[in-house]
Amino acid sequence: MMLKSRSKISRSEIIKNQSEIIYHHLQDCLERDSPEIIIERFRYLFIKGSGYRDKEIRTALDGIIESSSSPSDFYYFLNRCCQIIISYWYKHSKFKSSIPLLIAQLDLALPPGSAHSKFAKKLRQLIKSFQTTDQYFNLKRLGKLIVQSQPNFQAETDKSVGSLIKRYPCLYQHCLLSQDSSYEFQKTIRKIQKKIQHNYDFRLSQYVTYRARLAEIDRQAQLSNSKINDKSLIKPVKNPTLISDRKLDKTLHQYIGKVEKDHSYQDLACNFLNQTAGIIPYQVFRNELYQYLTSGLNSEYCKSKLNPKISKCLQETLPNRGKGKIDDFSMTRACSHLLKTLILDSKNNPEHYLFIDMIVNMGTTEVIGFLLKIVLICPKVKPCLEQKFAILFSHYESFTKDELTWLVNSLEKLQLAFSIHFGKVDFSLAKMI
Repeated sequence: MMLKSRSKISRSEIIKNQSEIIYHHLQDCLERDSPEIIIERFRYLFIKGSGYRDKEIRTALDGIIESSSSPSDFYYFLNRCCQIIISYWYKHSKFKSSIPLLIAQLDLALPPGSAHSKFAKKLRQLIKSFQTTDQYFNLKRLGKLIVQSQPNFQAETDKSVGSLIKRYPCLYQHCLLSQDSSYEFQKTIRKIQKKIQHNYDFRLSQYVTYRARLAEIDRQAQLSNSKINDKSLIKPVKNPTLISDRKLDKTLHQYIGKVEKDHSYQDLACNFLNQTAGIIPYQVFRNELYQYLTSGLNSEYCKSKLNPKISKCLQETLPNRGKGKIDDFSMTRACSHLLKTLILDSKNNPEHYLFIDMIVNMGTTEVIGFLLKIVLICPKVKPCLEQKFAILFSHYESFTKDELTWLVNSLEKLQLAFSIHFGKVDFSLAKMI
């Protein structure tokens, strides 16, 4: 057993040392070589597996391949190499357009049988199998996003759900990053996310202002009994969502305005948190939480199917314990369990029949509003909610948008709700629409 343990450690050290040699080599090349040369280096080193001029680097790669005890060792290493190049290029605006070209190289796996050495053959097999990993799909999504972010980008013919990735920055942490993503690469994705989120908020704010001005002109015309208005003087602003203008107006009213007894979602959340801030029995808190979550869910479907599910979830996570202040852990656990039950469990168990049932019977606006109520009282589960939708997005990304209107509408309204309640832009003018 001791010899086996030492062997594993030795292999790990070899992989680490040889990987560092190649990481530093790539960083040196990035400092002096053009993207075209970097991509050529990448192709010879990783795709062809032969013809790379630097013998030390070829030897280091052979060492990694020979010492890898499982394909995941190589996947981690290759993903890290891609991330080093991408992070460097993203820092330099003039190189950003080369990122999709680099990622496209991963699709060019060559037949292992045509390789001239056992290492090249094994490398080509590993590249082929890498195309089935989460790391690969994350990189492909990033490449698609970068292409769509180019100034000269024109709408392509891709009708898949996956082509919409740029529209939903709330998914980026889970659709573009993996557990082995480096800190530097995480920073790069956060920069991309922040930029696209800011752009979305700005365009949405402009649209809301435009619609509010039109509504004000209509009101003034009604007050003066005039059939003439000067709407033509206002420059039109394009709706930044995939929701129709009429439905967007209604959705904005739902997420910003009064939804229950002259209270907004924000009002309801604040009232609930204020009422349950003291030391109260778990059972009392559970009942208050149930009333908060189910208020407004008055349809026959909700009364007979959804509300009992909510009640069961809360009983499982908030048992009777006598008196005691509800802590963050208890609240987070209860809300996380709700999301797990009502949307889906995990990537390995992505069943979501109940969620689709909710949408069919309640509509996407009300369903996202209900999920918003959960996040507003427990912001710590916002990443959990984003992860659930990222799993759905990944699960259906090869389907066409027309096949998945329920998912596209849900994502549009989730992005909208998050911008309104967690963004930095004031959308209060929407109340005038």
